Amino acid sequence: MKHRIYDATGKFISVRMCVACRNCKEKSALLRVVKPKDGAVRIDGTGSMAGRGAYVCKNADCIARAQKIRGLERGVRAGVPKELYEELLKFEE
Repeated sequence: MKHRIYDATGKFISVRMCVACRNCKEKSALLRVVKPKDGAVRIDGTGSMAGRGAYVCKNADCIARAQKIRGLERGVRAGVPKELYEELLKFEE
C-alpha cells in the first residue's frame, strides 16, 4: 500500500483499507465505525471522531463479509451489534 497518494493537481489523498476486502480506497469512499472512550460502537459520519476506528466499503458484499469474518469487531476491539450492520446497509451505494 502506498502511504502517500496524490491526485493530478498534487493534492494529498487519504487512503484507508477495508476490513473485509482489504482493498485500499479513498477515505471518503469508505464507512468508518468507531469505538470512543465511552465504549459504545457507532458509525462515524464525519470520519473524525476520537476513538478506535475501522473502515468498510459502502457495498452490501463487504458489509456482509465484515460481519461474517468479524472484521469490524477486530478493528475496533469490541463487540459490534447486529443493528449496526443493518444501519451500515442504509449507506450502501
